[in-house]
Amino acid sequence: MAYTTVDNPLEYFNTKLYTGNAADGSSTTQDISGVGFQPDWVWLKSRDTANNHVVDDSVRGANKHLFPDLTNVENTSTNYLKSFASDGFQLGPDGAINGNGDTYVAWNWKAGTSFSNSSGSNGANLDSSGSVSTTAGISIVSFTGNRSTTRNIYHGLGAVPKIMIFKNRDGTNGWTIYNEAIGNANKLTLNNTSAAGSCSACFASTNPTSTLFSVGDDGDTNGTSEKMIAYCFSEVKGYSSISSYLGNNSTNGPVVFCGFKPAWIMIKNTEAAEQWRVYDNKRDPFNHMFRCVFPNANNGDNTTDNESEEIDFLATGFKIRSDARQLNGDGQKLIYMAFAEAPLVTGASAIPTTAR
Repeated sequence: MAYTTVDNPLEYFNTKLYTGNAADGSSTTQDISGVGFQPDWVWLKSRDTANNHVVDDSVRGANKHLFPDLTNVENTSTNYLKSFASDGFQLGPDGAINGNGDTYVAWNWKAGTSFSNSSGSNGANLDSSGSVSTTAGISIVSFTGNRSTTRNIYHGLGAVPKIMIFKNRDGTNGWTIYNEAIGNANKLTLNNTSAAGSCSACFASTNPTSTLFSVGDDGDTNGTSEKMIAYCFSEVKGYSSISSYLGNNSTNGPVVFCGFKPAWIMIKNTEAAEQWRVYDNKRDPFNHMFRCVFPNANNGDNTTDNESEEIDFLATGFKIRSDARQLNGDGQKLIYMAFAEAPLVTGASAIPTTAR
């Protein structure tokens, strides 16, 4: 049996760095290519200026934007991401994503297969639609909420999602996260630093299945007559890892096995009010890595090389080099979501990956 079904992770996830070209007040556009596929979820961030994160996806459509560090309702504008292309996307002139001379990072995921499921089908009691890749374990699910009772919603993954990120598009609600490691009666919030907190209504205290996820009487995940979006991820051996580790408060921190050389990792301490952190192999191509971005804040890249931020990307996963609570709180549970640069062993040629 092959070690992984995703021999080339670049077919499903890729980080793209670029420099903006739009002056203030201009109508300049920019075509970003070299992604390697037509993306279905694009997450954009300015690296050297304090601008908000911007998220776009093919299910809601280009020109409809959400901001992970804010609770704002969905924004409709041609000034941010304007369209998706076969090898990337086109940008408008807003400084958050295309300021002249500023540097940016774009994280790109491919789903690619559209679906629509009516209430009553596949055990669901609410309509849903979206884009899914069962190969890459990603599903972007759109639905209209109804808080009157527990709603079971089809996600299309064919596998159990281990993390789900919800946003109420019509309400000023937070970005509410289900994660297997903290349980179905608790939540994390992407737009703030809070530790995991109880929310039995968010996911109706029900574990997702390989077919459905559940939402209850909570406006963050199920606002009545309000448009909702959920980004759902299952694990795929050799391509993605979604799990947790325990900190040891040492600069000789835990080694976390993922089964691949990572390209991108997001980490959060679930037991402390600490920032979310994202690392990738393009902004920081060498160990020790310290150029993290905070999804809950508009800060640019962290550019100070200090032990409180450091991790290493390994051939098999990652190692924590920090003794700080945000990455390595003593005895505390930290969750992570990681995507591969290269699997530990490719399925076709059985060639092992190498360290950085």
